[in-house]
Amino acid sequence: MTPEARLAAAANILDNFDYDRPVDPQLKAWARQNRYAGSGDRRAIADRVYNVLRRKRSSAIYGGGTTGRALVLGNLVSNDALSVDAITDLCKGPYGLEPPTENERTSLSVGSTHKSEPERLDWPEWLYPQAMAAFGDAVVHELDAMRGRAPIDLRVNSLSSTRPEAMALLAGEGVISEPVEISLSALRVASATRILNTEAYRSGIVELQDAASQAVADYAQPEPGQKILDFCAGAGGKTLALAALMANRGSIIAHDIDPRRMSDLPIRSERASVTIIRRAQKSDLVENSFDGVLVDAPCSGSGSWRRDPIGKWRLTQEKLDVLIKAQRDALSAAATYVRPGGTLTYATCSVFPLENDEQVSWFCAQNPVFELETSRALWPSRDKCDGFFMARFRRQN
Repeated sequence: MTPEARLAAAANILDNFDYDRPVDPQLKAWARQNRYAGSGDRRAIADRVYNVLRRKRSSAIYGGGTTGRALVLGNLVSNDALSVDAITDLCKGPYGLEPPTENERTSLSVGSTHKSEPERLDWPEWLYPQAMAAFGDAVVHELDAMRGRAPIDLRVNSLSSTRPEAMALLAGEGVISEPVEISLSALRVASATRILNTEAYRSGIVELQDAASQAVADYAQPEPGQKILDFCAGAGGKTLALAALMANRGSIIAHDIDPRRMSDLPIRSERASVTIIRRAQKSDLVENSFDGVLVDAPCSGSGSWRRDPIGKWRLTQEKLDVLIKAQRDALSAAATYVRPGGTLTYATCSVFPLENDEQVSWFCAQNPVFELETSRALWPSRDKCDGFFMARFRRQN
């Protein structure tokens, strides 16, 4: 496909886009119906769709509307910083978009003039106070970083390899990586397209996992021989990271309100040579019996909106209120399983104080037997990772 045909395909996908469904299945459905598109075409089209969704407000402003055509044209300014003449040249092919009209040329030239900061930064207006509360003077830098691509990180499985050894093995397969400071197990690569085909991945030496997510497992400070509960385990990425930190000694119970989310955990554990993880329902858990409990709570996901950009446009105050209650319920329930002297670690992939510091204050007021030891926020621009928050409490008696 030509570059202009790829743009037209992205516009067509966006014209038929369902914001209540995940992005990837919709891209795969388009690819099944258009088998002439090669792998390079599919990647380029997917990149454009994701770029538009990350920068939907500014793309609509520059493009002068919310049709697929307007969003793609506007995104060529918002994301690619192309001039109107360069955009016109891109639209000249027989299978591409029609060249911009005079009205569109005007909008593409001056579309962002006198617009509000949330509009320019592709942020929902109603959430801007939360962004200000989170980032303060750094709000422009952080929200701008959240409009770009997320980094691609790997976790080195310390049960199988060291970070330098994993880097050398990956390099031998043509994948160049570099260490990430916020976790001793983290590597960053330029592209994920080849990772799943490498021996390093197939043999369980590396897993795809954001460095901030790895830092949460580090923050929980599990030790070999301990009994740990991952209360909101999900697919089990942090569960496996905990097992590696424990040198595969002790026991980890993985629990999730929806057990189906953990369905792949046995296969992933086998690939990683992990034997200490057991899945359990809430009725199987024993109160006051765990050395450490991790609560990776359900949240807005705002810290990872680069990966899930429609989450930014789908969130409402009502949905956020439901999540805040779910976080409090999860924290309260998980606290009952911590033994005296044990730790409770709370984490969200959110940047909002409502889900982070304010929840810590609420929990401390409700549970005086727990003492806050430390808390930490990770920011996309400052820390070069997904936005995350973590807090560790210790039970006094």
